[in-house]
Amino acid sequence: MPLAGRLLNPSASLFPRLPPQVALPRSLPISAGRGLASRVVRPPAMRALEHGTMRAQYALQPALAGGFCYKDALTKSIIFLEAQRSGKLPPNNRVPWRGDSALDDGQLAHVDLTGGYYDAGDNVKYGLPLAFTVTTLRRWRSSRSWSRPRSWSTCTRPSSGAPLAWTALAFKPELESAKELEHVHEALKWGTDYLLKCAARKNKLWVQVGDPNLDHQCWVRPENMKSPRTLYEIDEKTPGTEIAAETAAAFAAFAASSMVFRIDKKSSRALLNKAKLLFLFAKSHQGSYDGECPFYCSYSGYNDELLWAATWLYLATKRQVYADYIAHEAISSSVAEFSWDLKYPGAQVLLAEFNMTSGGGAQSFKTQADNFVCAVLPDTAFHQRTGQEVVCGSQAVPPERLRDFARQQMDYLLGANPRRSSYLVGFGANSPTQPPHRGASTPVLPPGTDVNCGLSFGEWMAPDRPNPNELTGAIMGGPTRTTDSWTSAPTRHTPSPAPTSTPPPSDRSPRSHNAAPRSTPRTDRPTI
Repeated sequence: MPLAGRLLNPSASLFPRLPPQVALPRSLPISAGRGLASRVVRPPAMRALEHGTMRAQYALQPALAGGFCYKDALTKSIIFLEAQRSGKLPPNNRVPWRGDSALDDGQLAHVDLTGGYYDAGDNVKYGLPLAFTVTTLRRWRSSRSWSRPRSWSTCTRPSSGAPLAWTALAFKPELESAKELEHVHEALKWGTDYLLKCAARKNKLWVQVGDPNLDHQCWVRPENMKSPRTLYEIDEKTPGTEIAAETAAAFAAFAASSMVFRIDKKSSRALLNKAKLLFLFAKSHQGSYDGECPFYCSYSGYNDELLWAATWLYLATKRQVYADYIAHEAISSSVAEFSWDLKYPGAQVLLAEFNMTSGGGAQSFKTQADNFVCAVLPDTAFHQRTGQEVVCGSQAVPPERLRDFARQQMDYLLGANPRRSSYLVGFGANSPTQPPHRGASTPVLPPGTDVNCGLSFGEWMAPDRPNPNELTGAIMGGPTRTTDSWTSAPTRHTPSPAPTSTPPPSDRSPRSHNAAPRSTPRTDRPTI
């Protein structure tokens, strides 16, 4: 659902030349945009940066520039998450072509794992990107050095502001004005309620529902799918530090937002207690999680997730034990990406104002946050947190420059590009009509309909025609970076990001229930 990831403007370099003072670690291939901590699992092939529920969410952030109705873009970006819901839908569901689905999830292990979000255009629930989506939907900043937009009730340009991914705590008045605050709360609670079910037992976490290889053998909407709902878990014998720490961060972040959403103290305390237990589990049973490979492999290791979780726990509790961990045990690094797999910049931005240094004291978090902004540039997160200038070598980059670049990037996405096309489904001129999404590309079928999987791809995925259902708010993969044109005429565009290359799966994976042997990675949708 992207902030990190590829910039849609081909005229702007994703990784501009850095001055020597902010050079990235030698282990980081600049073209891949990945800074690595000391423990790394690197695939034989370069990883694509596009895949997932999280990725779609981040690319849908409303920009703050003139010429576009950002309130409308904001609303549509939230509706996309609602289209991804699994389980029994609420009465106020705003996606008319979606219905209840996967109501038996967890039954294989006699647990309730209904709810949560499907990933991209598939019918699988992956815990790692799902938890990251939940966490980053609640980021907050101090109120210092900040002037709020006067209103988002119309389509006029706000006086100042930032994308939705930096979130509800930062922009409560704006979300209230747009009548979206409650929808954001519902989206966050939908994800958190599911994660609480996954973490019901101590030192055990359900991390995935659905076998992707079986799922990719049938192009069917989730309401009509009949593939086995395979379950995957981590525990003390089969650890997964990344996903345990990320889930801890999600719970701590929700607890930190209790004032905005009026979460009662009992619920907030329960979330914090669960976050503490999961962080302890992640820290004391360390092991890199690779069970979601080849679709969500953790290539950056787990040190970033540990720092990320400790940061959110410190912000939520202000307990010294987490500050000590951050200052003396956690590992941090200057990198050029913030994503579901690489969380260093998020923690660095959050910690920048506390005058803290990473483990070893070599660099302050402010310096590392500066390095990230200098490397990626469209991100305005550092300005949102502190209102200070970013220093790139000997050159100070004022917040206005960062805002202007961010506006230019978002305007490009919404239609200010050579193609004069919006990449946000349902928004602006010439917006995409054929995202390869099972629910959107398949007509609504009666409950219990038997779908012929062998014919499903030719009938609903392959035809070059508009989808019967609009996947409002999905972000599409754009054209080539260099020529701003399509290399070929695809029958379907790429929606919430998908991989362009897939490394082979690891031999080790979390325990699974009813797991089928891994097969060749999916080829059911073109990449652009």
